[in-house]
Amino acid sequence: METDSVDPCTEMDDSVAKILCCECGIAIAPNPANMCVGCLRTHVDITEGIPKQAVLLFCRNCERYLQPPNEWVKCCLESRELLAICLKRLKGLKEVKLIDAGFIWTEPHSKRLKVKLTVQGQVLGGAVLQQIFVVEYTVNNQMCDDCHRSEAKDFWRCVVQIRQRSENKKTFYYLEQLILKHRVHENTLGIKPMHGGLDMYYANESHARRMVDFLNSMLPVKVTTSKRLISHDIHSNSYNYKYTSAVDIVPLSKDSLVCLSKKMQQYLGSIAALCLVIRVGSSVHLIDPLSTQMAELNSTIYYRAPFDPICNPKSLQEYIVMDIEIIPDSKKPSFPGQGKVSHKHLLCDVWLVKASELGINDNTIHTRTHLGHILKTGDTVLGYNLEDANINDENFEKLDKTRVPDVIIVKKYYGDSAERLSSRRWKLKHLAEYPGQMDTDTKDYREFLDDLEEDPAYRQHVNIYKDPAKMLPVDVDDLTDPSVPRITLEEMLDDLALDDVEME
Repeated sequence: METDSVDPCTEMDDSVAKILCCECGIAIAPNPANMCVGCLRTHVDITEGIPKQAVLLFCRNCERYLQPPNEWVKCCLESRELLAICLKRLKGLKEVKLIDAGFIWTEPHSKRLKVKLTVQGQVLGGAVLQQIFVVEYTVNNQMCDDCHRSEAKDFWRCVVQIRQRSENKKTFYYLEQLILKHRVHENTLGIKPMHGGLDMYYANESHARRMVDFLNSMLPVKVTTSKRLISHDIHSNSYNYKYTSAVDIVPLSKDSLVCLSKKMQQYLGSIAALCLVIRVGSSVHLIDPLSTQMAELNSTIYYRAPFDPICNPKSLQEYIVMDIEIIPDSKKPSFPGQGKVSHKHLLCDVWLVKASELGINDNTIHTRTHLGHILKTGDTVLGYNLEDANINDENFEKLDKTRVPDVIIVKKYYGDSAERLSSRRWKLKHLAEYPGQMDTDTKDYREFLDDLEEDPAYRQHVNIYKDPAKMLPVDVDDLTDPSVPRITLEEMLDDLALDDVEME
């Protein structure tokens, strides 16, 4: 549909004498061309240099349109952004003056867009002619560069290799939940589970560097970066590299037992050599179970003189508390250093019997622990048996064995992990499925879930979701031991399933 009209500013009112058109001879108001609109139409077409058909490129994967020359923009149908892209695709639009533009409705699935344009242009003798016409756009599918890289599984420029080289993987499971909570994995091309960790692939170096900076801020890690030359253009002197960042997580986990060197003890405020790891965050939090003195170890200090744990949670044994005696402040040991003492924990003397020897061996084992605020007579605890343990550590061999306790209590035992797993009404999400030793059904993973239930401060950076596969008990009698710590319903998030929500 095309219409023509002469600009009203060139027309005279009825009081002005009219002239005859030089072509057809009809009476018209005077204008610079001395022609009527019909005759001007036969001689001049101001839209001659503007194409009436054009092509738009659309990526079906990310639903973006190509904005020349190489920018992909996400636009809705009949939006201002899409109209701007359509107008930029028209050549010759600069030769006329654009008055108005708008979409004409088309079927959304027809792959056709129609834009109605109103333009003005000067014609013979300086007369201004206004014309309306329609441009039809054909939407063609073309994959954008980002989607093309995602589909090409082997295309990557940077890889971040995350590893924890230790027997216990609880710190790695905690790091996985931090990544999910802060959504720093969204720019990855792919995530591949490997033995001891993950490989995360990226299209450019900036995204990989952002992940490495996040890991440095969340956990004590050691980063080693390397690059490999892939190609070299001698004409433009351009190089194509692939970058690799190897991230080693500190080989310590919650409830691990470490033995510090003399130099490290002095640096940490003359803390005792044997310490328990109570939390691994941006730094390693240590506590002396025999005095409740605490210390923090960051990645810089740790990797100056790295050390491995002498006992891991896999070697914990069960003990029964036969008697307990709280130590008053007047009898607490004094420290030569200036270390911070925990006010959350309570020091006490405990007499224990092995759970496997209860009723057989009446000889009790005396030790001192920092868990006096939660223990009572008859409780079951988990601890390390240092008397019978085979420990190969240089720092441990230098200790005075008369001052080393027979048992170091780690935590209170709330029941079998399998029973707690069956009564658990929540779940966690994962970055990938772990094969082999990184299976999420291992003892390490169940212990990690137990730690989340027992320590509210440990789970504040973890997204916990309701498990729809397990119904909540309707009767109070259906609950297990009420003394077992649990995660409340208020702390759980609703698991979003795309099948249950209509996406618009």
